[in-house]
Amino acid sequence: MDLFEEKAEAGGKRPNRPAAENRGAAPLATRMRPVSLEEFVGQRHVLSEGMLLNRMIRTGTIGSVILYGPPSSGKTTLANVISREIDARFVVLNAVLDGIKELRAVVEEARTRERMQQTRTILFVDEIHRWNKAQQDALLPHIESGLLTLIGATTENPYYSLVSPLLSRCQLFELLPFDEADLITLLRRALADRERGLARFNIEIADDALHHFASYAAGDIRNALNALEMAVLTTDPDETGTRRVSLSVARESIQKRNVRFSQQGDEHYHYASALIKSLRGSDADAALHWLAAMLEGGEDPQFIFRRLLIFASEDIGMAEPKALELVKACQHAFETCGMPEGLYFMSHACLYLALCPKSKSTKAIFKALDHIRKSGPGTVPPHLRDKTANKLKARYESSDNPSEQYLYPHEYPNNWVAQQYLPEEFPGLKYYEPGSSPVEERLNERLRRLRGG
Repeated sequence: MDLFEEKAEAGGKRPNRPAAENRGAAPLATRMRPVSLEEFVGQRHVLSEGMLLNRMIRTGTIGSVILYGPPSSGKTTLANVISREIDARFVVLNAVLDGIKELRAVVEEARTRERMQQTRTILFVDEIHRWNKAQQDALLPHIESGLLTLIGATTENPYYSLVSPLLSRCQLFELLPFDEADLITLLRRALADRERGLARFNIEIADDALHHFASYAAGDIRNALNALEMAVLTTDPDETGTRRVSLSVARESIQKRNVRFSQQGDEHYHYASALIKSLRGSDADAALHWLAAMLEGGEDPQFIFRRLLIFASEDIGMAEPKALELVKACQHAFETCGMPEGLYFMSHACLYLALCPKSKSTKAIFKALDHIRKSGPGTVPPHLRDKTANKLKARYESSDNPSEQYLYPHEYPNNWVAQQYLPEEFPGLKYYEPGSSPVEERLNERLRRLRGG
């Protein structure tokens, strides 16, 4: 008994019950990890009977694989299941903590085991995207020779985060967030398990409380299980010894809905793409939905404003030239006022862009660039060349000054005069295709009148 326990006893107070009950125990999410393929719930798209990964595990014919998906989608758990299901030495490295030195040690031990015991080695590298190109390349010869079988886990899209030679040597399996039905199954399993779970506490949980845990966890089983454990351990038993977990208790234990979002992960790009496509489709409600999802997920507001600025020219452009000016004004107002008032300015910009007429005519620049890259720019017509250079050249050569042939538009009615501006090699080039919005049609009607068209 230590000093603090003596004081508690003298004062007639019990030791903190939840701490005493849970002292030294791993979190519920860790204790409830499946230990066999039969226990694994979810990921039916890769683990159902007859699917490749299922066949690989059951036959022990494991080639190098990359498991990628959001946090708490079961990557590490599945690797542990594989390690139990097959007859192989299983070694774990964490790319955050371990590097080339630790990999070399694994390789040397694998060589020894293979030579002395004919034992194969499976290397599990967690967070493999954290390894740089040199570290990833160091795996290649050992995978190629068959000395190591790699199981890599990553929350990042492997097509972006892993080197191509490594990808070409691995099977890729994407794991998805657990759906609500899967989460409820796993929560009920934890409640019923006396050895690893919570059954020893004699729990009664309301259905709406269980669904609240599953819904607010948003596919994150670790979040759901740990919130359930918190609810149980902080609920006092009644006179019958039953701990009753109500919806209000569940709400206190998992107060904020989990939003699956990473500023480097696929969600970052998926949400941004959904926002832009909703704006392009003039769906203000959908645009606000994805804007809110990005903000709630922790996206940098300046990243959002940069995308809105691009959209203002790329997808609205000449249809409403003031769009760019308005987004810049909202961005400046946001920087001036900060949050939470800054939400008004983000909403203002988002709604305006969604409701604006659309035009893609500014993309004409890419047609021009394509032509220049394929055919070159051509020759600048003499009358368009620099006036000073033309004058010096004419004086030196005692020739006519071509600049004198240039027609100054401001000296003509409506500040316009017909003359050749394109190179003589490409006199009929046409990049710009006017949009059909009222503003752009009005501007082009003016040009047609000037040209006498």
